[in-house]
Amino acid sequence: MNTVKKYARAQRVEQLIGGSKRGATLVDPFRDYLRSRRAAEPGVTVWALLREIKSMGYQGGSTLLYRYLGQGRAEDAQAPPSPRRVAIWIMTDPAHLSASRTARLQEVLDCCLELKQATEHVRTFTDLLTQRQGHRLDNWIAEVRASDLQPLRSFAEGLLIDHDAVVAGLTLPYSNGPTEGVINKIKLLKRQMYGRAGLALLRKRILLTIAAN
Repeated sequence: MNTVKKYARAQRVEQLIGGSKRGATLVDPFRDYLRSRRAAEPGVTVWALLREIKSMGYQGGSTLLYRYLGQGRAEDAQAPPSPRRVAIWIMTDPAHLSASRTARLQEVLDCCLELKQATEHVRTFTDLLTQRQGHRLDNWIAEVRASDLQPLRSFAEGLLIDHDAVVAGLTLPYSNGPTEGVINKIKLLKRQMYGRAGLALLRKRILLTIAAN
C-alpha cells in the first residue's frame, strides 16, 4: 500500500529513484583528520593513516578504511543525520552519547532554534520521569504551553486531563508492572489451551501457576 501511495503522489520520475544510502561507520569520527592529513601529504599510505587513527581510538580494520577512502568519503561533505537518528540522540541520556554524536547533535541543534528548545523540554521531562520529580510537572507544562512547539503543547495539555494520576506516577514508587505480568501469564495460558478442555481446567491452571510464583 505504501508503495502504491508513493507512485501515486510522485510528480516526477526522479522522485521514484532513490540514491544509495551510506550508513555510519567506525571511520566517521576520523573523517576530518583523514581529510586534512591527505591534503597535507597526498602520498601518505593507507597503512600510515591506519596506524595514526588506531592511536586515536579507531576500532575498525584496514579493509573498512580502504573502502572508506576508495569511495571518496573522506573528501565528501558529511551527510546530515536522518530525523530518526536525531530523535534517538535527543532521547538518549547525554552521558551515554559518544563525543562524536554529541558534537553532531549540537551542530543540528545550532541550526534549528525550535529543535533546540524541544530538546531542552524533552530532557527536562526525562528528569521528571526518572528522578520522580512530580512536583515540577506544573512548571514544565506551563513552560511548554507558552512555547510555539505545537506537538509538545498538545502532549502537555493531554497531561492535564489526568493531572493527578500523572503527578502520582511521577512521584510515587509504585508500579502496575506486577499486575501486567500476571495478566500476560493468564493470556499465555489461555492461548495454550485454545480449543482444549474447558473453563474449569483453565481456571485451575491459572490459579496453580500464580500460586507457584
